[in-house]
Amino acid sequence: MNVIEEINKEQLERLVAERPVPEFAPGDTIRVNVRVVEGERERVQAFEGVCIACKAGGLNSGFTVRKLSYGEGVERVFPLYSPSIESIDVVRRGDVRRAKLYYLRGLTGKAARIAEKTDGYAAKLTAQDKQRAADAKQAAGPSKKGKKGKKAKQAAQASE
Repeated sequence: MNVIEEINKEQLERLVAERPVPEFAPGDTIRVNVRVVEGERERVQAFEGVCIACKAGGLNSGFTVRKLSYGEGVERVFPLYSPSIESIDVVRRGDVRRAKLYYLRGLTGKAARIAEKTDGYAAKLTAQDKQRAADAKQAAGPSKKGKKGKKAKQAAQASE
């Protein structure tokens, strides 16, 4: 290994330790939280869409996310280890057979939908995420609003 590769490897390990990157692939719907600087203020803006391409290149890795905004397709290319990215969340896993989904550029509406992956490793990850979310919701306890449906109110009155 030459010196440049060693430096890149060290930097990559340091960046992954600071902000872990989730596993995602083209076809997955992801939410990228990006730091935006407006004047002296800094805020976090979410960009949620379908990952249509991934470019693996060590420290220079990147991915492209496409979303529809007011009927217009918007694509954004993110460097994977950019300091401007606060976090990446996988919303759902898509079932596709290609590495580059550029054909989605020509599709709109229902034709541009991607089926959700329901088997294999991705489904196992999704099931684990759903279980964690359910456990967190259960640990949080009952909702603060305390609203009851019509049938629940009737059942409560009947039992009294």
